[in-house]
Amino acid sequence: MKIIREFSRVILGITFIFSGFVKGIDPLGSTYKFIDYFTAFGTDWANKLAFFLSILLSAVEFGIGVGLLFNYRMKIFSWLVVLFMGFFLPFTLWIAIANPVHDCGCFGDAWVLSNWQTFYKNIVLGVLAIVVFWQRQNFINNYNIHFQNTYFIFFMLVFGFAQHWSYNHLPIFDFRPYKIGSNISEGMIIPDNVELDQYKTQFIYRNKQSGKEKKFNEKNYPWQDTINWEYVDSKTILVKKGFEPPVKDFTIENEYGEDVKDYFLFDPNYTFMLISYDLDKANTRKQEKINNFARQAMDKGMHFICLTSSPQEQIEAFKQEHHVPYDFFFCDEITLKTIIRSNPGLLFTQEGTIINKWHWKDVPKFEKVKY
Repeated sequence: MKIIREFSRVILGITFIFSGFVKGIDPLGSTYKFIDYFTAFGTDWANKLAFFLSILLSAVEFGIGVGLLFNYRMKIFSWLVVLFMGFFLPFTLWIAIANPVHDCGCFGDAWVLSNWQTFYKNIVLGVLAIVVFWQRQNFINNYNIHFQNTYFIFFMLVFGFAQHWSYNHLPIFDFRPYKIGSNISEGMIIPDNVELDQYKTQFIYRNKQSGKEKKFNEKNYPWQDTINWEYVDSKTILVKKGFEPPVKDFTIENEYGEDVKDYFLFDPNYTFMLISYDLDKANTRKQEKINNFARQAMDKGMHFICLTSSPQEQIEAFKQEHHVPYDFFFCDEITLKTIIRSNPGLLFTQEGTIINKWHWKDVPKFEKVKY
């Protein structure tokens, strides 16, 4: 029993530390995931709590993980882990059935699981949590309690520093497809002979005599029988998930709706992309520095553009207020939030390869940029 008990404690500890850490170093990513949930639940009023809940959830997970892994105050942490799993096991079952979001985000961008995979994972963790809870009286830590308190506080302070740094700069580790060194163009390629998404169309017709609705498939729907049936609705249903390229929905659209991304992604010249998913929410404290940076880059013959999802009238107002020297192009808001966790943030590329990226607080002087 001791082997099972210790195995359960260690696996739970490692899993919770990993889950809390990867979310903790990307607090904005977790914030966006909470907002996705609130939108799906129709509780947009709770969006203001998303950032706080992001910080809280990752800290709780990391703290539980440290407690379990280091056999610290197990009577307390065995209760915490079993209560945690007692809530999230049925919650992830509902998520798997209802599918309100594409993935639960339990491991951030480090390891993306489907909703059903998340539920199955939680079944295993739930069993391990029950074992730990059942054996909570048998865990013994021979270290002095003051020493135990010290190292627990130390780990939590390090974690808190990582959270603070990642929020005020950029995530310490970048697990997204737009990390430094990745190529945007290559990330959009769909290899030959891969299995793509499979869909089926479901048709709903109403019987004119009985008034009852019936579902049909593409082979048997009564489109010709207008005497007995009338069309109500149709739905496209995903039957089987196929290959999905890491980079999707990346566009650089001009004001005429033309996608000109190839011009910038395949040009051997250097390109700076200022990323601002919403100009009204952009921090403008460094705007003059960014303007000067853009002028110097363009004087050197480099490209400097801004990608945003803001409407044209908002762009024009921003131009007039801040006297920007660069052109604006359009891209999907979610894509821009994925590219960089900063509004604005600066991306430095050549032929689609990301050479560097900076939080708005860390935009360097142009002459210090290495290229």
